[in-house]
Amino acid sequence: MSPNAHPSVRRHFLQQSGVSIGTAALASLMGAAPPRLAATSDRDTGAHHFAPRAKNVIYLCQSGGPAQMDLFDHKPELAELFDTDLPESVFAGQRLTTMTSDQERFPIAPSRFRFRQHGGSGAWVSELLPHTAGIVDRLCIVKSMFTEAINHDPAITFLQTGSERSGRPSLGAWLSYGLGSLNDNLPSFVVMTSATKKGGQPLYNRLWGSGFLPTHHQGVRFRGVGSPVLYLDDPPGITRPTRRQILDDVVKLNQLRRSESGRPEIATRIAQYELAFRMQNSIPTIADTSDEPKSTWQLYGDEAGKRGTWAAHCLLARRLVERGVRFVQLFHRGWDQHQNLPRDLGKQCRDTDQATAALVLDLEQRGLLNETLVIWGGEFGRTVYCQGKLTRSNYGRDHHPRCFTMWMAGGGVAAGTTYGETDDFSYNVTRDRVHVHDLNATILRLLGIDHRRLTYKFQGRNHRLTDVHGNVVEPLIA
Repeated sequence: MSPNAHPSVRRHFLQQSGVSIGTAALASLMGAAPPRLAATSDRDTGAHHFAPRAKNVIYLCQSGGPAQMDLFDHKPELAELFDTDLPESVFAGQRLTTMTSDQERFPIAPSRFRFRQHGGSGAWVSELLPHTAGIVDRLCIVKSMFTEAINHDPAITFLQTGSERSGRPSLGAWLSYGLGSLNDNLPSFVVMTSATKKGGQPLYNRLWGSGFLPTHHQGVRFRGVGSPVLYLDDPPGITRPTRRQILDDVVKLNQLRRSESGRPEIATRIAQYELAFRMQNSIPTIADTSDEPKSTWQLYGDEAGKRGTWAAHCLLARRLVERGVRFVQLFHRGWDQHQNLPRDLGKQCRDTDQATAALVLDLEQRGLLNETLVIWGGEFGRTVYCQGKLTRSNYGRDHHPRCFTMWMAGGGVAAGTTYGETDDFSYNVTRDRVHVHDLNATILRLLGIDHRRLTYKFQGRNHRLTDVHGNVVEPLIA
């Protein structure tokens, strides 16, 4: 390191133990695997702390908060309590949003949708999700999720990063950092966003960001229009050999600058330039689904042929993990039904249900489900009481963090099971509570990682996805 390096750079260098970030990035280009997971003296399993059950993740994030009592948490007794006030004892002094805290009444709004039991597991599923109902024996349904966050931005930030405050690494970034990439020509973390309607809760880059981790661990967003990834196309008149020569010259300049300054971020930049060059060939091949057989389109539905749709993204997710992408994150906006829930929730389900189930079935028939963990759910649930005016045919629901439903499939989960219970009002968890930190700890465990030992030192202390919390929920694991 140059003696003229900036003090903050020298301090950063001295704080690193073992391999520096820059050396790690360059080592990955040379085919070496830098150490990432903290190991103790009695356990050193290389890239994993435990034998992994899964090696890939597809996270199907339903942004806005799906209404659990209209989809999975069947409460038929509520029909007799239509328009009666939710008992004060159920609230138990819990925090409410400002959208309903000043309501004079909290009238109970029973779901207007029919439920049936499905599969050998007998799981209850709403008529809104007929395709998901067909795969319940492959699912591990968790009805007892809870969180502290009551508004969208902190809640979805917490779900994805383990903190309500921005600036922390996302789950995909943690896995990229801890386990590395499975394909030299593709990013280890890919993100796609879609929506049923215009509007909905905004999605920020920090939800797939790297936070304080090296920036090459952040998610690469695929677009639904134009080039799948921005700035990958060569400018007009630039040939591939010319692009290669330009890149080689830029690398030499960056290496010279790094030798002078010692800044580790320069090595990350070199690695990203190289990856981008390789992605110019790999990404178009993946995005071109014309080689899929007729059976694929029948499985996913006609929407899978329209770029930017949920169905198209589900198909791309399968193609990505098939080629070694470690973590694929799909966001679908529009699940925030404060009014007109029966109409709008129906639209959401029609847009997502078939392709979601198709993804699980497609992975299974290709022999990929056992090694791919699929996760479905939003940042919180909805209230049993109505927000605004209640009628027999129409109602809206407010945010509800005290209980909500998520499910997982593949990747070593206990298929065909339902975990946890809620009270008669789908308002409080009564058995087997699962906090967001517990869910993340369990996800990491399925990937062979001890959530307490995947750490990164930042601002003087070792940080982790689950902060100082979280317990692995063993009954969710097969």
